[in-house]
Amino acid sequence: MPARLPALRLAAGRERSLHLRHPWVFSGAVAHVDGQPQAGDTVEVRAHDGALLALAAYSPQSQIRARVWSFAPVRVDAALLAERVRRAVAWRAAMLDARHDACRLVHGESDGLPGAIADRYGRVVVLQLLSAGAEAWRDAIADALVAHAGAACVVERSDADVRALEGLAPRSGVLRGELPDPVLMHEGGLVYAVDVLRGQKTGFYLDQRDNRRIVGERVRGAEVLNAFCYTGGFTFAALAGGAKSVLSIDSSAEALAAARANLARNAWLHGTAEWLEGDVFAALRRLREAGRRFDAVVLDPPKFAPTAKHAPKAARAYKDVNLWALKLLRPGGLLATFSCSGGIDAALFQKIVAGAALDAGADAVIEARLTASADHPVALAFPEGDYLKGLLVRRR
Repeated sequence: MPARLPALRLAAGRERSLHLRHPWVFSGAVAHVDGQPQAGDTVEVRAHDGALLALAAYSPQSQIRARVWSFAPVRVDAALLAERVRRAVAWRAAMLDARHDACRLVHGESDGLPGAIADRYGRVVVLQLLSAGAEAWRDAIADALVAHAGAACVVERSDADVRALEGLAPRSGVLRGELPDPVLMHEGGLVYAVDVLRGQKTGFYLDQRDNRRIVGERVRGAEVLNAFCYTGGFTFAALAGGAKSVLSIDSSAEALAAARANLARNAWLHGTAEWLEGDVFAALRRLREAGRRFDAVVLDPPKFAPTAKHAPKAARAYKDVNLWALKLLRPGGLLATFSCSGGIDAALFQKIVAGAALDAGADAVIEARLTASADHPVALAFPEGDYLKGLLVRRR
């Protein structure tokens, strides 16, 4: 370990979370800083009595003042990060085959790489750097993805809003190799084109991979509504599962155009695909007024509550959209409803959906609780990583 690293000295009694292996140090826990670390620099985190607790990446502009690289005294360098990328990629190797060539390769804190996300689409890997520490090791992480993930192309999508909290400007573009056109991925026998430069997240919602399969297995012969459909992931999973028809709604004309193009790439699918551009809340009300009913409804809305302070307003939005969905659901029908909002925990989300069912006059039961796919693991000491909550609800 290098000598004389800068150090964050914690206030008395503020070391408990680190003893429990939580990887974040908040600004309010820091009593003072020894030295003059710059954004992304490795710093020691020490208790009030001077005991070494961790080595972390410093972020002077963020409320998360440091993110832990290691709780043991190691050398934080390119070799350490490359080994963590190698381990993360190797652990997911069993999730990839000829039918599934897309998955998350690196999942931030859960893979010991806080602030770093890497998603694979075929041989293209999309890298997101969301913290000052990950930013400082940008080239090392990209090189490791080429070496250990066999990436022919690494694209950077460091354009998420949270970078501003770290004092980082947005950035995107090709980091390594040449970008094919189109970028294609395969999931369960389906093929999708992915816009890795401009699409939502890194281009696709890989976290819903297992949930798309679960929904597809339950909708044979059903009339399905897919709200907030984006480029049609749940739509095609339902059609592949034998759905009679799927009505897909999104406010983005560009996303719907991409979904139609993906339908053409999967010409073997049967069933009717209908596309509707517009505000989902208004569209659901109009469908109700028109007397439409469905055997299954999928609700995968955007993040209504990024933090807890947004929760009250978000709760109203989640209740509203679930209320209309339940009103559109036939008796015996299935609702797959999700929240990716960090400010809404699983207990609150269930309470919201229960309130929506009560107001809709719908007697319903939970068939399953859903979460992010297995390539998005959650570290036991980092509950913040468990961001995707889902319920599979059957209307009786």
